[in-house]
Amino acid sequence: MQFYKERLLSPGQLKRLSEHKYSCTSKSLLDGLLQPWWDWLVSKVPLWLAPNLITVLGLIVNIATTLILVYYSPDARAEAPRWACFLCALGLFIYQSLDAIDGKQARRTGTSTPLGELFDHGCDSISTVFVALSACIAVQLGYYPTWMFFQCFCAMTLFYCAHWQTYVSGSLRFGKVDVTEAQFTIIAIHLISAIFGPQIWMLEIPVLHVGTLNNYVAVLFYAGYVQVFLEFCKVFESGGIGKNGSTIAGTSVLSPIIPFSFVIVPAFIIYRKSAEHVYENHPALYILAFGMVAAKVTNRLVVAHMTKNEMQYLDSSLIGPAMLFLNQYFNFFIKEYYVLWLCFIWVTLDLFRYSAQVCLEICDHMKIKLFRIPCDHHTSTIQISNAAEKNVHMMVEEEPLLDEDHHYGSDTTVDL
Repeated sequence: MQFYKERLLSPGQLKRLSEHKYSCTSKSLLDGLLQPWWDWLVSKVPLWLAPNLITVLGLIVNIATTLILVYYSPDARAEAPRWACFLCALGLFIYQSLDAIDGKQARRTGTSTPLGELFDHGCDSISTVFVALSACIAVQLGYYPTWMFFQCFCAMTLFYCAHWQTYVSGSLRFGKVDVTEAQFTIIAIHLISAIFGPQIWMLEIPVLHVGTLNNYVAVLFYAGYVQVFLEFCKVFESGGIGKNGSTIAGTSVLSPIIPFSFVIVPAFIIYRKSAEHVYENHPALYILAFGMVAAKVTNRLVVAHMTKNEMQYLDSSLIGPAMLFLNQYFNFFIKEYYVLWLCFIWVTLDLFRYSAQVCLEICDHMKIKLFRIPCDHHTSTIQISNAAEKNVHMMVEEEPLLDEDHHYGSDTTVDL
């Protein structure tokens, strides 16, 4: 493992990535209902706006609104302002809408590339962390730290599993109740918190003896997680599409479990062994730190799938969790809270460095821009669009609007 090698992707990987074709199947209940909204929205987007720019703008909005919530309730126990919950709902809706139309904009402008798919999944891996965290804060799940831990890490794990099965089967699959449904459920949670206040989730519900209302929400999400996980397990029944049932890269279908275990297992051990209760006292920072590590590992899995390459087990982002682990093991004098901040800064910068370098290497190989549509391509797209409109008008003018036998000699004219 080299931390600062000049290139992350070999020429062979870049060649295979440029030949990659996106494959996806969806049975989502809400996607069909939302298609008219997405189609209308993308029609209002100017043709010069790059699809990747749409994606990153949505991510920035989502992160910003979640950080406002984190600012007011870093322990997920303090009651956040209602307007902050409303902003989170709005931010998630904006992100979800922009995330849905970036691919449509790419096809509309003729700029669909494998980089767009990779960039979209990379942003989604980061968004998953913030969305899960915001939901926990909105329902004050910090009063139940173990529930909150599993809630957030289950979300990260299932997102990783979605791309794990893609690495095995070669196609991304969405079930009837999947990402879109989960996002709108969380939007509803934020709106309820905005209308009635976050304290409503602390109401005792004398049914099934589960406890407060936020516990019922957690159980609801766990039921969804189990359903999605069972769908994920089905991919192993038929094996992978590689040789002898291997992954798309020819590796074992179980191999992706190792890199992600290096994220989940240390996160749980550090949480349970902390003498200063670093997770219970600072759950938002803790989840963000390990969430960035999970996002980095997920991005590497997506790259491995799209380049049909073996995924390396170790990663430079694991230095962050190692800081916390060694600090606990040797009982250093440095407070765990400060080490946690150092861990968060390291893994965030490492994720940004990796993502930026991969994008730049792909852009250089494919001779494209990340956030801009070339002027000549933009001009040709407009010309094609105008030509198509002219053809439509000509066809309409050639088509007789009224029957001449019935309206012969009439003074009535219709201006097309």
